[in-house]
Amino acid sequence: MKPKPAAAPVGRPRGFDADEALDRALRLFWRQGYEGTSLSDLTAELGINRPSLYAAFGNKESLFRKALDRYVERQMGLFHDAFAKPTARAAVEHLLLGLADAQTLPREPKGCITVQGALVSGADAAPVQGELAARRAAGEKALRERLEQGQREGDVPAEVDCAELARYFTTVTQGMAVQAASGASRESLRRVARMAMLAWPT
Repeated sequence: MKPKPAAAPVGRPRGFDADEALDRALRLFWRQGYEGTSLSDLTAELGINRPSLYAAFGNKESLFRKALDRYVERQMGLFHDAFAKPTARAAVEHLLLGLADAQTLPREPKGCITVQGALVSGADAAPVQGELAARRAAGEKALRERLEQGQREGDVPAEVDCAELARYFTTVTQGMAVQAASGASRESLRRVARMAMLAWPT
């Protein structure tokens, strides 16, 4: 009798594309949040078993962080383009209108993963909550720094508290994300963005 061939080691399935799998995981977390997405959801969406998922991405939290990095990388282009505008006002307006568009893309989940992903309640999800809060804070900090640059250049009034103004516009964008996830149209969010710009200090 011929000896049986050794069993193939458990690993990634043939044709596995890690980038595509990460994009799929990102969309799933984006739609369902961190705690609302189970390992069974992830293996079904990615088309791999649990050992393969662990081998490729680590545990669920590690995969979520990798997906979040992918999302932030995509958003950086919008922030870069906005902050390159010649005035702080133009930068904020470009950012708000751009986010209205980004949160309502036809073939993507609606809203923002840093807002939807934060809808967690269990103690096990506390590190993820902290990570998402840190990402949101980083965005607010970048906006505050662009406003401070505008203040130095004379297009933001000297008496304006740039930290408070950044917090106001950040709150608007987060509210837009919630509205988008609830089905608000792109044009309705763009109207919100334009309305928010009426609060620009003069």
